[in-house]
Amino acid sequence: MKGIARYLAGLLSVITILALWKAIAWLGQYPSFILPHPEEVARRFWLAIADGSLLFHAKVTLLEIGAGLSLGLFSAFILGYLLAKIPFLEFYLTPLVVVSQSMPVVALAPLLVIWFGFGLASKIAVCALTVFFPVLVGTIVGLRSVEQEFYDLMRILRASRWQVFWLLELPAALPILMGSIKVGVTLSVIGAVVGEFVAADRGLGFLVNLARGLFDTPLLFVALSSLAAIAIALYLGVALLEKKLMRWR
Repeated sequence: MKGIARYLAGLLSVITILALWKAIAWLGQYPSFILPHPEEVARRFWLAIADGSLLFHAKVTLLEIGAGLSLGLFSAFILGYLLAKIPFLEFYLTPLVVVSQSMPVVALAPLLVIWFGFGLASKIAVCALTVFFPVLVGTIVGLRSVEQEFYDLMRILRASRWQVFWLLELPAALPILMGSIKVGVTLSVIGAVVGEFVAADRGLGFLVNLARGLFDTPLLFVALSSLAAIAIALYLGVALLEKKLMRWR
């Protein structure tokens, strides 16, 4: 019953937002290029689906997000594990990581385009860089949350280094790590779009730029809602994975 109530509450919130949107557009009598009515956006959505443009651009963005997420998560976890276990590395590398993250991704994106070109590689790099820091911090904090008593127990049981990692460190770090991954997957969408804003001829970010230039606000709403749907789907996917992995709790 709780699950059904949650879904009904979500559906009610969507209906409320659509009703408010319709009321504001109708009362204000705004032209379509300023605030289109929901039905105009729906018509533009089906038109973009019919001509294949939305699916084409969504595939490109999803490819960038998937590759950027994989690269960002893997590199952040590996480096986070090393920093958590080797104080010497943390002392020297943490300032460099913090400095790199203090620079806005929007400012770094043109530089990455110069280095990696105008193709997928630069967008993947921007996406991975956006994901990297929250997952890195989550990995370090999660691994350091393991209490020393558990390490002593594993030592008494003569566990190998791999067994300590797989049976103790990874399960203990999962709650914090999964929380950071939730943040990372939503940021990955932003990273992909930023890369497409800088230099792209395809992708949902490019579609946003195109719609803005043409004053096609319904298409702009279609692209933005598609990006939001991707972010929500990724978040829910990680939440479902977390629920399965954390069943032992």
